[in-house]
Amino acid sequence: MHELIVSIKLALGNLRSNIGRTLLSLLGIVIGVISVILVLSLGAGVKGYVVDQIESFGSNIIEIEPKVPKVSKTSSENVTGQFGKQITTLTLDDAEAVGKLSNIGLWYGGMMSQQVVSYQNKNKTSYMMGMTEGVFKVDEKTELVSGEIFTKEDDLGLKQVAILGSQVKNDFFGDNDAVGQSIKIKGQRFIVKGVLKERGGSGIFDFDNTIYVPIRTLQKKLLGVDYIQFAVFKVNDMSKLETAILQAADVMRDRHNIKKEEDEDFAVNSIAEIKDILDKVFNVVDYLLLALTSISLMVGGVGIMNVMYVAVTERTFEIGLRKSIGAKKSDILKQFLFEAIFLTILGGIIGIIAGVALSGVFEKLAFNFGFSLEFPVTWKSIIISFGFSALTGIAFGIYPARKASQLTPMNALRKE
Repeated sequence: MHELIVSIKLALGNLRSNIGRTLLSLLGIVIGVISVILVLSLGAGVKGYVVDQIESFGSNIIEIEPKVPKVSKTSSENVTGQFGKQITTLTLDDAEAVGKLSNIGLWYGGMMSQQVVSYQNKNKTSYMMGMTEGVFKVDEKTELVSGEIFTKEDDLGLKQVAILGSQVKNDFFGDNDAVGQSIKIKGQRFIVKGVLKERGGSGIFDFDNTIYVPIRTLQKKLLGVDYIQFAVFKVNDMSKLETAILQAADVMRDRHNIKKEEDEDFAVNSIAEIKDILDKVFNVVDYLLLALTSISLMVGGVGIMNVMYVAVTERTFEIGLRKSIGAKKSDILKQFLFEAIFLTILGGIIGIIAGVALSGVFEKLAFNFGFSLEFPVTWKSIIISFGFSALTGIAFGIYPARKASQLTPMNALRKE
């Protein structure tokens, strides 16, 4: 125990005597730990916010969306399999057929795109939501502040009418009434039929920067397609939710002439299953980001190894002198290893404090931009960050520490 205390005191003394070098060594570790804290905090915040938005639709909602055949609907392969692709097997006729089931009440089908919108000499890019008229009854947060919703007749007649999100309305019309005015979407004239109440964002999606148009109008006049991206259904009797899911799947299999479950090109999801899919997506993203941020910790570790290697070279005489008066290999190894570990632990503590502070700053910035996001710093993220920093010290400190311990007294004193 006495030898251990001596090694610790010597390590701390050497770190204090080289403040400049110590601070430079700390910098890489501090940045790496801050990165880990922020990635986990921001990821948890965005995930929590998106899940809250999903849950706000209610537990009696089921959704149908396209799926990559041969894989599970909740698997990461289904998520990654759709990146960069547009699966075109889901149609409005599919949604209408499922909507006729006895336990299905209201429903809507839809798809999204981004389009350039203009009014007079003003231009902006907005989200475009092509929807059937049922969206305004199923999604209770799509509330109007003026005008009226578009109708089934507007949809079937391919009417060029639009309902503006609050931000789009403010950007184009300010305090003036937008209802009855005309805007251009992709160069085509649309009449403003209504304006939505301010709603805010969901992750990277901003409802207030959105324009709702009839689904068939978006399909035929703006995009030139005949498929939809999703359909949402409200179940009348929650006690028969699972039955409704099975019945919806039967309708889809029959319409798509699918005999085997593994060949399904669609997924029928409840809110719980949608949350499960989101968990898998966010987990994949978290692991990727953690892998990227760990690179900065490795860079910090390499910096510590270089600094410790230089320290060994500079203190060759000290090592030789200590060994000549009885210091063992283990004493020298512990001294230099403790220096590396103390550096990384100190860097970890500073990084955790800075990461917590920056999480709070980002939370306030998000609020200022209209996002009610919380970026929690959990004990899990603190333990992971601290553990990474300590392991970095051991991993990158062991080589120079071993090199120092293997010097013989004669060679060390002769080099000096």
